[in-house]
Amino acid sequence: MSGKIRVLICDDHAIVRQGLQTFLDLQDDIEVAGQAADGEEAVAKAAVVRPDVVLMDLVMPKIDGIEAIRRIRAADASAKIIVLTSFADNDKVFPAIKAGASGYLMKDVSPQDLARAIRGVRDGESILHPDVARKLMTEVRGETPVPEGAAELARLTDREREVLMRIAHGRSNKEIAQDLTLSEKTVKTHVSNILSKLGLADRTQAALFAVRQHLVEP
Repeated sequence: MSGKIRVLICDDHAIVRQGLQTFLDLQDDIEVAGQAADGEEAVAKAAVVRPDVVLMDLVMPKIDGIEAIRRIRAADASAKIIVLTSFADNDKVFPAIKAGASGYLMKDVSPQDLARAIRGVRDGESILHPDVARKLMTEVRGETPVPEGAAELARLTDREREVLMRIAHGRSNKEIAQDLTLSEKTVKTHVSNILSKLGLADRTQAALFAVRQHLVEP
């Protein structure tokens, strides 16, 4: 036994799995014990690998992450699972937690925070993204929830929303400029304004924000 925290990565996108593995392999106390590309494979590998922590995407083929969590927990009630997703909608957050997830994080979490979450969940902690924690508190209090990110989104101009939607579709500044008949310099200014108004670090986080706000399909 290595004494390291053994992690099973479950996500249907190979590039996401590889990115997570590359980062986790750099941690002195964490090792990747396996990968799964769909919900059924996640359940099967969890039974064989018996990881300390499972990183679980929610939107996957065959069976979704919520059902995979249920099955993994049914087979091993002590299994520790962190949801790692692009969605913080109530119809995903609450079922995932009720199914037995010990943590719920968004894919824009920093690598360092993800590593801390893995260590914390392994040690018995419950780790929630701040947006998710607020949703749970709102649910407990019986308050009417305000859509997360609505205030930030309202700060954007119509043109900035158009640029944001194209960022979410993976288009470059040059392509956005051609789409909207703008100069690249103007597009670059819009992108900078978008990141500043939304409090985001980069285009990837902006794309995830657009998906969560249902501006584009995931």
